[in-house]
Parts: sequence; structure tokens; C-alpha cells
Amino acid sequence: MASISKEIVIESGADDVWEVIGDFGAGPSRMAPGFALDTKAETDHRVVTFADGTVVRERRVTVDHDTRRIVYSVVGGSVRPEHDSASMQVFADGERRCRLVWTRDVLPDELAAPMAEAMSRGLDVIKRTLDGAHDQHGLPH
Repeated sequence: MASISKEIVIESGADDVWEVIGDFGAGPSRMAPGFALDTKAETDHRVVTFADGTVVRERRVTVDHDTRRIVYSVVGGSVRPEHDSASMQVFADGERRCRLVWTRDVLPDELAAPMAEAMSRGLDVIKRTLDGAHDQHGLPH
């Protein structure tokens, strides 16, 4: 099984960033507009459409507000891994800075490279979107 781990520093408070990351129903479209074109929530599942045409159905595993951690898995769509478990967790790093850690375990191993590339592209957009979010994007403080 391949494991992928990516991390970025975001120049916004952890609670502001978590308010977006922890929103299972709309989070992808809010955190990465233009990269994630649409997110439709269906109870414990969501369907995310990406700019490259990829459509994935994801199942919510858990949303833990106390630890600012969300866990989900790809269970269908145009990408169909044998196994997928992904988590995003926000860690405070001062009052107006945090770290976002995105990890994923996936089978088959051949999916690791394209998923890692997509995660890197997504994190670039997330950073641009959420950097300074408390000042520029009207997120709650």
C-alpha cells in the first residue's frame, strides 16, 4: 500500500482554516475553487468534480472538530481504488498561522503518483485561497 503525506503552512488562524476544511459537504469547492469545480453532498457521501474532468464519490469517515481532523475515502467515480483512506488535519502554529497535513493510503500502488500530483496541485490552490483568509475572504475569526 502506498502512503502519501503532504504539508503546507497557511497564513491564517487554525480555526478559520478548519471552518473550511472541516465542511464535508462543501469543503472542496470552498478550499480549492477552480480546482474543485463542484461538490454535491449526499448525507455521508459527496461527489466532487475537478477541473481536469475527474469525478469522485467520497465517503465521510469522521469529522473531528476537537482535533480539526477530517477522514474520508474515495469509493467511486472515475477513480476506483481498491482501498483509499485520506485525512486532512489543521494544526495551530501561532495565532494567525497553521499547518495543514494531508495524508492518504491507497491501493493499488500505481494510483499513488497521480494522487500525489493532484494533492500537490490542490494544496497550492488551498494555500492561495486560505492564506490571509481572516482578512481577505470574509471567513469567521
